[in-house]
Amino acid sequence: MLSRTADHLFWMSRYTERAENTARMLDVNYQTSLLPQSAAVVQSGWEGLLSISELKPAYAAHYGDNINPRDVMDFMVRDEKNSSSIISCLQNARENARAVRGTLTTEVWETQNQTYLEIIRMLRNGDFERDPGQFFEWVKFRSHLSRGVTAGTMLQDEAFHFLRMGTFLERADNTARLVDVKFHAVQTDFVGSAEEKDQEFDFYHWSAILRSVSGFEVYRKVYRDVIRPERVAELLILRPDMPRSLLACLNELMSNLVMVTSDTTSETQRRAGKLRADLQYARIDEILATGLHAFLTQFLDRVNELGMHISREFLVPATS
Repeated sequence: MLSRTADHLFWMSRYTERAENTARMLDVNYQTSLLPQSAAVVQSGWEGLLSISELKPAYAAHYGDNINPRDVMDFMVRDEKNSSSIISCLQNARENARAVRGTLTTEVWETQNQTYLEIIRMLRNGDFERDPGQFFEWVKFRSHLSRGVTAGTMLQDEAFHFLRMGTFLERADNTARLVDVKFHAVQTDFVGSAEEKDQEFDFYHWSAILRSVSGFEVYRKVYRDVIRPERVAELLILRPDMPRSLLACLNELMSNLVMVTSDTTSETQRRAGKLRADLQYARIDEILATGLHAFLTQFLDRVNELGMHISREFLVPATS
């Protein structure tokens, strides 16, 4: 496969997954902002979301220093000047799909194309303003549909594996950021147990995070207990059977990376394997003892390095 084709496929899936995860992060902040709390706490949550998404300088350049829910959601949903906004991600996913139209099945292309055309219509008609929660659910559904159509119609060759690699690398990055939203909001690493905090307030915050990754029912099935921060962290970081956990994402990334790796690309596989091993043999009490925020920050750095290695070894545009 030409590396430029692999590049388009890789980024098509990354942008689709990024749109979904942006919707998930916005949704968890939107839901928690509706809880009874002070205006300062609400603003801190939205400011934390911008910081974790590394969009605070870009936001300030367009909207100034006044951070409020309406402007943040507008910036991260419909602002085409923001390359990480939902509309920009879906547009970029469509353009990458169009560039390799011949490699995709008709169903995959039509799903990407229809998603972009439909979000344009929804934003023009004010669907987002009328019901942000429903809009975020629609974005997540279209991402699910894109993955399902890809898995159900495409030949599982190199093109398929690059699509999957892009999906799970992006998902690992965004799950780490989503978990970090909670800890940024309270401005401290996890210490002690839930009994030391406001029980009701803490329950709704963690419930919102679990629901944002479709993990609320999973948590109840696995732990059969009240929601505790250390168990939420374990579920979203170390459980290999939780689809959006960091370990599950690295397992999927490795299984697809192995299918396209050659002798000249073994360094990428080594780095991915080492990162997965560190998660596979980690314990949640050790992670929390050293600081969850520090752990997630280091994980994000390593994921970004892994993405750069994939780009260098697989996705450098072909010269022939």
